[in-house]
Amino acid sequence: MATPAAAALTDHAARLSSADLDVEVGGRTLVRALAFEARQGEFIAVLGRNGVGKTLTLHTLAGLRAPAAGSVDLDGRAIGAWTGRERARRLALLPQTTEHPFPSTVFDTALIGRHPHLPFWQWEGALDVTRAQEALVAVGLADLAARDVMTLSGGERRRLEIATLLAQDAPVCLLDEPTNHLDPQHRNEVLELFRARADAGGLVIAALHDATLAARHADRALLLHGDGHWQYGTVDATLNAGNLSALYRVPIEELNSRGRRVFVSA
Repeated sequence: MATPAAAALTDHAARLSSADLDVEVGGRTLVRALAFEARQGEFIAVLGRNGVGKTLTLHTLAGLRAPAAGSVDLDGRAIGAWTGRERARRLALLPQTTEHPFPSTVFDTALIGRHPHLPFWQWEGALDVTRAQEALVAVGLADLAARDVMTLSGGERRRLEIATLLAQDAPVCLLDEPTNHLDPQHRNEVLELFRARADAGGLVIAALHDATLAARHADRALLLHGDGHWQYGTVDATLNAGNLSALYRVPIEELNSRGRRVFVSA
C-alpha cells in the first residue's frame, strides 16, 4: 500500500486528552478515572477482552457519547464545544462495522469522507476528488474504483472503510479494530499505513486484539480490564507476559522472533 500525502497533518498540533473519565454501561463502570494525554506523532493501542469497553471508550473520546464523569479535550478544547463539522475536520472514527444500505461505487463511497470539508450545498471539487483517489491508492483499491460496493469481499469493504476515513484527512484517527476481516498481508499494511500517518504528525488510537501487532506498531498501550482498572504506558513497559496474562485471563508468553517481541497464548 502507498502512503497518502500527509502534509495537512502537520498544520496544527493534534492533541486528545481525558481527565477523570468514567465510562459506564448498564450500571457497570468499565473504565474509571481515565487520565491520559495523546499528542501528534503517537500511535496508541487499546487492548482488552471482549466487552471491557474498548468501543465505548473510543466513542466517548470521539464525543459520540457522554462520559459518566470527567471530561475529554480535543486540541485543548472540550470535545462538546466543537460543532460536528469542526470536530470531523480534526477527528475521524473508524467503527467496527459500517453498513452500506444503498448502491454506490467504491470511489463515491470513499468520496463521502470529504463531506466535512464541503461548504453547505456545494459539490466536491478537484481537491476532494484527489484526496479520495489518494485514499484508494493507499489501501490498494484504486483499480476497483468503479465497482459496486456490494460486490466487494469483507476484507475489501474494510479497506474501503479505511479509505473513506483517510479521505476525511483528519489529524486524529480513532480506529475500532481496523484489522477486522483483513488477511495477514493487508493487516500489516494497514497498520504500517497508520504508523506512517502518526510519524507524519497525526495521532492514531486503535483498538486491537493482537498484542504482537501492538508491540510492533504502537508507541503506547492502554490496557482496559473491564472493572474500571486500566494501565497506560509505553509498549515496552506495558506489554509484557504478566500484564497480558492478567488482561486476557489466560497464560501469555513472550517470545523473540528475529529481534521482535511476539506474544502467544500458552
